[in-house]
Order: sequence, then structure tokens, then C-alpha cells
Amino acid sequence: MTALLRYQAALLLRSQRWLAPLITYAAFVAVGIRPGDPVPDSLGLAAAGLVPAAAWLVRICVTVEPDAARACTAAAAGPVRVHAAALLTASTGALLAGAAAAAVALLTGDRSGEGPGTTALAGALAVVACALTGAAVGALCSRPLVRRRGHGILAATLGSLLALVVAASPARGAVSALVAAGRSGVVPLPLTPLAVAVLLAAGAGTAACLAAARRS
Repeated sequence: MTALLRYQAALLLRSQRWLAPLITYAAFVAVGIRPGDPVPDSLGLAAAGLVPAAAWLVRICVTVEPDAARACTAAAAGPVRVHAAALLTASTGALLAGAAAAAVALLTGDRSGEGPGTTALAGALAVVACALTGAAVGALCSRPLVRRRGHGILAATLGSLLALVVAASPARGAVSALVAAGRSGVVPLPLTPLAVAVLLAAGAGTAACLAAARRS
């Protein structure tokens, strides 16, 4: 699996298609996070922006390999492992981007109120929850579950929006907890949203990998 992850990461980096989602996310963070803002608010914004960014990265990772090359890779390593490696590569990229944005929020924001350790931990959990939610959206809105590019992009866009506004969404829950903490000064750990996000990402990834196995 390690070799597959290295292979998928090399494909992604060489394609340079990762530049678009990461530059867009960086611009979102640069505009939204202002020095002196409460740290929980800034962390919530950094986490929220990860939902569409992670979905975008997943779509890139599962489509970056040409069909002929992907068929060869699937024949050698198995379609489930290949698709899982693509999903893990995209999720890792989203988490790294979120960690960088969270570091900016912690360094530039107003850290008054509850202890910085608790705030940082809450922000880290929210970043993971939002990255996994976005990855789940991307997995469900990309091949092999959605074959047509236009349909997939539209589904991923709507899915990311719903993930941020629907009350039951783990991303919405994690971000709302941080925003509320910015007003009250009490920072809760978004453990429940994180657990739901893990289950959602695992379920979406499993469905996508099984679909890849059936269509190989």
C-alpha cells in the first residue's frame, strides 16, 4: 500500500492539478482570516473551507491517471487498493493544507479566553472532521460512482454546500462549535462530529472502492 500511496502522490504532484484547489483554499483563508480575530472563529473558517477543497482533491486524484494506466495498475495491485490509495492521497493533501491554515489562525488570532492547548486541539479535530467530510463528498461524486465529469462536478459542488449548511452534517457541527466558542469563550471538543465524519468517510470510501472492483 505504501508504494501505491507514493505512486498516487507522484501522479498528483506531476499533474499540477492540485494547484487549483490549494490556491483557491489559500486565497479563501487569506481573505477570511484576519489578524486579531478570535482564534476559534478563524479555525472554524479554515476548517469549513476544507470541505470543498477536499472534495475537489479527491476528484482530481481518482481521475488523474489515464484509463489505460489505471487498468494496468488495477490489474497489478487490485482495483480496491488502487482506488483506496487515491482517496487516501487526496485526504492527506487536504489535511496538510488544513494544518497549515490552522497554524496561521493560531499564530495570528486573538488567543485570549480558554487555554491555547484546548483551542488548538478543538481546531485540529474540526479540521480533520471537515477534511473527511469533504473527502466523503468527493468519493461519492467521482468515478466510478459518477462517471460523467459535468455531473460529478455539479454533485460535488452541491454536496459540499449541503455539508456546510445541513444541521446533521459533521462539518457543520464542528464549525458551529468553534464559532459558538468564539462568542462564549468556552471551547468544546467536537468529538461527536469527528466520529460521524470518520464513519461517513469510511462508508463513502468503501462504497467507491467496491464500485471500482465491480467495474474493473
